[in-house]
Amino acid sequence: MSLLWTRRVLAGGVLAAPFIRAARAQQSLEWVAGSLGGGWYTMAAGLSSLIKDENPDIQIRVVPGGGLANSTRVNRNTSPIGWGIDAFVASARRGEDPYKEAHPALRCLGSGYSPTEHHFLRRADAGPEDMKSILTMKGLKIACPQRSSTDEMTLQRILKFLGTSPERIRAEGGTYLNGSYADIGAAYTDGQVDYLYAALARPAAIFTEIAQGRRTGKLVAFPADVRKHLIDTYAYAEGVLPAATYPALQSADVPVTTMDSVIMVHESLADEVARKITATLIRNKGQRLVNIHASMGAWDPATSWKYQGLPLHPGAIKAFKEAGAMPA
Repeated sequence: MSLLWTRRVLAGGVLAAPFIRAARAQQSLEWVAGSLGGGWYTMAAGLSSLIKDENPDIQIRVVPGGGLANSTRVNRNTSPIGWGIDAFVASARRGEDPYKEAHPALRCLGSGYSPTEHHFLRRADAGPEDMKSILTMKGLKIACPQRSSTDEMTLQRILKFLGTSPERIRAEGGTYLNGSYADIGAAYTDGQVDYLYAALARPAAIFTEIAQGRRTGKLVAFPADVRKHLIDTYAYAEGVLPAATYPALQSADVPVTTMDSVIMVHESLADEVARKITATLIRNKGQRLVNIHASMGAWDPATSWKYQGLPLHPGAIKAFKEAGAMPA
C-alpha cells in the first residue's frame, strides 16, 4: 500500500507541475488610473482588457487614482503601473514642486497616449464671460476634481497667477468644491456651482453629458497670458477644443492649455512584461485604440519613445526597437 500510494503521489505531482509553473508565470498587476467616470479610468480599463486578450499571462486590475498621487504610488511600487501627466511626472522624478522628494524608481512605456485638454465651463445665462473676470469675482461657485489631481493643481496655479486662491474664494463667500468627475458634474447640473474646471481628453463624457442635459453652459477660452505662464513656468502645452467637439457648449474653436499622458511603471517591472505590454499597444495603434477612447487615435510609437521626462523601461525599449519605431 505504501509503495502504491507513493507512486500515485509522484505521478500526480508530475501532472500538476505544468499547472504550477503556469500559475507562477502569471503576472497580476495593479494599474492606478484616474477618477471613476474619467478618461484615464476608461482608457486603463480598455487597455488592460486588450493586454489580457493578447497576453493571458498578464492580469491587470484598474484602480482609481489621481495625476499627482499616481507618481508616488508607482515610485513606491504600490501600483507598478499608472497614468501620469508629462510635466508632472518629470517634476516627480526630480523632486520638484509639487513633490517633496525625488522619485528615482519611475520608468515609462512612452508618452503621447492621450492629449489632455483643460476645460473651463461657465453658466450661460448670467455672469462674466472671460476667465480672469470669472475666477476673481466675489461669490464664485466653482467645482473641480479632487486635491490629488493635476486638474486641481493646474487650477490653483492659474488662480495664483491671477492673484487669488481657493482660500480667498471661500473667504469671500464663494464655493470651491472638490470631488470625482461624476460628483462635480452633478454639482454643476444641480446648480450647486456655476463653473466647472476639469482636464480630460476630448470628447470628455462629463461635458458631453452636460451638453445634452437640462443645464448647459459655455466653454471659456484660456487667455494668451495664462497659457504662456503655464508653458513658460510649468512646461504645459497649448491647443484647441475644435468647434465640433461640443456643439452645444461652443460656437468656435476654444484655445486651451493641454497636457499629455505617460504610462509610468516601476523600475522592477519584469522586462518581458513591459515588452509585451508595449508591443501590444504598438500592434493595436490606430482604430483599436480609438475604440477604447477617441483621444488615443493620435498615438504614434515613432514619437512616443522620445519623451525625456522619464527613462524608458528596458522592456519598452526592446518593443519599440522590434517594431522599427526606434532606431536599433
